[in-house]
Amino acid sequence: MFNLLLCVIIGILVYLVPHSLSPQAWGLFSIFIATILGIILRPYPMGAVTLMGLCVAVLTGVFDLQTEALSGFSSPIPWLVVMVFFVSRGFIKTKLGLRIAYNFINLMGKRTLTLGYSVALSDLLIAPFVPSNTARAGGIMLPIVKSMCAALDSTPTANASLGRYLMQVMFQSNVITSALFLTSCAVNPLVQKFALDLGIQITWGNWFLGSIVPGLCALFVMPLLIMVLAKPEIKVLTGAKEYAQKELRDLGSMSTKEWLMSGIFGIMLTLWMFEGYFHVHTATVAFFGVALCLICDIITLEDMLAEKEAWHTLIWLSILITMSTYLQKFGFITWFVGSLAGLTQGMTGMQTLVILSLLYFYSHYFFAGNTAQVSAMYAAFVGVCIAAGAPPLLTVLVLGYCSTLFSSMTHYGTACAPMVFAQGYMSLKTWWRIGLVFSIFNLCIWGGIGSVWWKIVGIY
Repeated sequence: MFNLLLCVIIGILVYLVPHSLSPQAWGLFSIFIATILGIILRPYPMGAVTLMGLCVAVLTGVFDLQTEALSGFSSPIPWLVVMVFFVSRGFIKTKLGLRIAYNFINLMGKRTLTLGYSVALSDLLIAPFVPSNTARAGGIMLPIVKSMCAALDSTPTANASLGRYLMQVMFQSNVITSALFLTSCAVNPLVQKFALDLGIQITWGNWFLGSIVPGLCALFVMPLLIMVLAKPEIKVLTGAKEYAQKELRDLGSMSTKEWLMSGIFGIMLTLWMFEGYFHVHTATVAFFGVALCLICDIITLEDMLAEKEAWHTLIWLSILITMSTYLQKFGFITWFVGSLAGLTQGMTGMQTLVILSLLYFYSHYFFAGNTAQVSAMYAAFVGVCIAAGAPPLLTVLVLGYCSTLFSSMTHYGTACAPMVFAQGYMSLKTWWRIGLVFSIFNLCIWGGIGSVWWKIVGIY
């Protein structure tokens, strides 16, 4: 039935739409939309839906099996996600994650809200030094938050609302801190390069000058907003501090494997922090960390095979990356950008910037990751805005901030999103609902408070 739905949608769209693009481009767009629809409606598990979409793409000739259909499985991003799952397993097995979590709860565990703020503050403190939001969320914060949930007896099937709250705070804080610093997300230097190619210099200083007020305001309000959107049933954690202190006493001194896990984590963190100096890809660091965990007998091959959600995520994320990549290669994104640019004719520079920023932001529903969209659309949108008379520095910064903030919307919009979603604390409907609200929230904070601040500091 689902395959039939895909074929019907492909046929209708290819027949009705203008033929300025190849049938391949329109066919892939149809399959992509139908696949996303299937993911939302969930007639089958997500991996099964994406596999059906890929199958239809091959059978209808949209993809060649040997050269195109499986290309997403060679992308480092899905494998980075899988490796981070395995490293997280090491935190759990050694109980190092629990030890860190109990210390957090001991310090700020009187209320669920203050615990949420401790997660957001931790992310803020490490964000300038870890240039990969995926490494920061998946490799550092996720094991800690998972351990917090375990320590507070929150699982996807019992007391899930507490875990849902903490997971969303962790994810949304990662999105905001990724926009705060030029060095806190791998896509930001790409934005910097495209801006420089257009003759506009983005520095660490002017990026942070523009982001500090709206970013900190958003980070402060965010845990409160999630308290409303993902309302935890328990708001006052009665006895949590005393419980954490007791558990820390029971854990005793750190074991040999905890020290080994700490050392491996330290090595990974150093390589992630100084990625530009060592020239080691984020995914390579994750593979290296898993190899060290295996050598030190922290995790086993059986542990890796048992991580079902890691392998499930590998399937659906790789396929979505394939579709997203070939929407660009087949020319659909270029046509889409050109069509949107034509809508702004006759508008002022500021009007053009506002309209194209919104279109750029919500176009992220079509992309599985930040880099693909920035590569395809950023320079073109900046060029159109500046040609219409928008202030150059304001334009590159606004679209630059959007290049990370739009990640809040979907469970595939950035590489760390699948890791958080796979924990099972929230349904797809809940994730997309919260994501939509946060897209509006971020646009209001950054576009409202931000525009006033940018005027004050002379960015425009």
